[in-house]
Formats: sequence, C-alpha cells, structure tokens
Amino acid sequence: MAGNLNKHLNRLLIVGGGVGGPAVAIRMAEHGVKVDLVDSERNWGAAGTGVTLSPLTARALCDLGLARALMERGHMHDSVTLCDPVGNVLKVITSPRLHAPDVPAEGGIMRPVLHEIMATRMRELGVSVRTGTSIAGLEQDAAGVDVVFTDGTAGRYDMVVGADGLFSSMRRMIMPDATAPSYTGQVCWRAQLNKPRHWDGGRMFFGPVKVGFTPCGRDQMYMYLLENAATKPWYEDKDLLPRLRTLLAPFGGELGDIRDGLDESVPILARPLESVLVDGPWFVGRVLLVGDAVHATTPHLASGAGMAVEDAIVLVEELDKAATLRDGLEAFMARRLPRSKAVVGNSLKIGRMEQSGAPQPEIAALMGASLQMITEPY
Repeated sequence: MAGNLNKHLNRLLIVGGGVGGPAVAIRMAEHGVKVDLVDSERNWGAAGTGVTLSPLTARALCDLGLARALMERGHMHDSVTLCDPVGNVLKVITSPRLHAPDVPAEGGIMRPVLHEIMATRMRELGVSVRTGTSIAGLEQDAAGVDVVFTDGTAGRYDMVVGADGLFSSMRRMIMPDATAPSYTGQVCWRAQLNKPRHWDGGRMFFGPVKVGFTPCGRDQMYMYLLENAATKPWYEDKDLLPRLRTLLAPFGGELGDIRDGLDESVPILARPLESVLVDGPWFVGRVLLVGDAVHATTPHLASGAGMAVEDAIVLVEELDKAATLRDGLEAFMARRLPRSKAVVGNSLKIGRMEQSGAPQPEIAALMGASLQMITEPY
C-alpha cells in the first residue's frame, strides 16, 4: 500500500555501489522512486573474496528479496562448528532461522556473486548506474540538492544518500568535523579456497590466532584470520603467502593440511581493520549517510554488510510513515543509532579482548551475548 515516501522523494541519488548503496537503490526503486547510482570505481564490483552471512546479514538480504538467489548461488546453513587448534570439536552453535522457516539461518557468498545479484536486481528495477564517477560538489536548499559530478555533468535530486564506505568522501564533504576512521589493532587475512566436501557449515579454530572458514558455494569457501598487530602493518604482495603460512603454523589436523596446500595460486588479502562510528545525526538537510560511511564495524560479528542493508530497509519504512522528510530521517536515526552503537561497540570490545589475551570463556560469553543481540528485530 502506498504511503508517504513518494510525497517526499521522486528522484534520488546514491553515491557508492558496495552493498549499502545497491540495497537503498533496490528498496527505493521498488517503491517507485527514480534512482541514480554513481560509483567511483570504473571496474565496479569486480574484486573481493567472500562475505560471511551472519544471521543479521542473512536476514537483511533475505528481507530485501534475495533469499532464493542466496540459496541458489551462495551457501546457506544453520551452524558454526568451533574447534581447537588440531580440529577437535569444542561446540556446535546452531542459529535460529530469522527470515523464514524454510530459509537457513546464515551462510556465505562470494562477493562478486553478491554484487552481480544486486546489480541484476537494480537493472530490473530501472536504476541508472554510472561507474568511474562521483560527486565534485553539492548545494542544497529546502526543496532539493543540486549536484555536480566529477565527469562535469550535473543534476538535481530530492535527496542524496552517501554509501561510499569507510573512507567516505561524502562524510568529509558534509560532515568535515566528524570522527575519522581509526585502526583497531588487528589485521584481517582472507584467502579463497576449495571447500572440503564434508564441511556443511561454518568452522572456527581457536589457537594463538582465530581462524575461520565460511562456505560460499557448492565448492568454494573463504578463510579469515585475525592477526594482532599493535602498529598498522603493510604487507607487500610477495610477503602474503609466507606470512599467512607462519600465522597458521601452530595449527594441525585438517587446518594444517589446508595450510600446507597453500600456494601462489590462492588469492590472499590482508587488511588492517579500521572502524568509525558517527555518534549523532547521519544527515545534513537532504543528504544522508548510511552503512560503513557512518558505522563501519570490524568483522567479529560478521554484520557490516547486513547493517548497511538494514539501513536501507529501515530508511524506506520510516520515510513511508513520516509526514515530512525530516521526520522520517529522525525516526530512522532513532532506530539505527542505538543498534549501530551496540554492533560496533561489541565488535570492537571482542577485538580488544583478543588482543589483551582475555580468557577464552570471557570472550565466548561476550560473543554469545552479541550473537543473541544481533538476532533481535531491527
């Protein structure tokens, strides 16, 4: 049933084509808004390893209408098996099915595949996408936003949504005094691998470092490893494989076999973890920031992508109910800021506990409480 959304918005610009931007585009276009999306990357969506679909992220993407595609092209499951350094099972954590009884609780998908799914849906809905383009400047008044693009073109919009990630140029443009991203003391390693046939769900191994595996398709999975590093490191490409092998040296069993099978053909990434939380309104007039631009979290709860998708869903819900655009944006903030504080805050706390060598039962207790928290309605 039609609400107030189309009274507020006819034409919307989205800056950023990661996960949050396309999510906003999809939900807005489904409600009849004309959407333009620009992304600064020319080779848009071509890179990346895997995305862990925590219960929060899986539910959000399914609520966006992507459940069938995730089940067909990703790997959906209900549990994560926790193991010691040599693979002995410590515990199996089974998550509740939040979206629907016939849709598994969590899972994984290769990032380029998720991008293709979302890009296809945007094309079906008539979203205009331009790559290699961003905003050079903007001016707004009570009725709209005038935008000049880096390719020299211009346009006028009812609203602009910045979804351009952790190092957001939109944040610097409209909130020059906002909190900047900061290094968290850990590096996240990722590697793309073939999945053992008998691994039906996620796996985590606890040793001197934490190592996890997320199945992302019938035959694929990706590995993630969290390295503690007080000073933000930079690794040359030639150093990635030997360094990863060194970090995995304390592990045996199946993980030891995986380590010994690593070679130059395996795609490996190492990214220092940085985080940001804008603790206040995420909008200035008719320009709103969402996703990592305002609440970039660490991967400890595997919920960064899902939080951006939740932003998109809640934004449309609240604007559709609101009498004015500002009322809708304030209602959006009332729902999203407390949840973002909880997810970002708990993720950072888990990371600090790992770095300080906190007892594993204490870390597990906070992790358990956090996993319960992210399953709550958004």
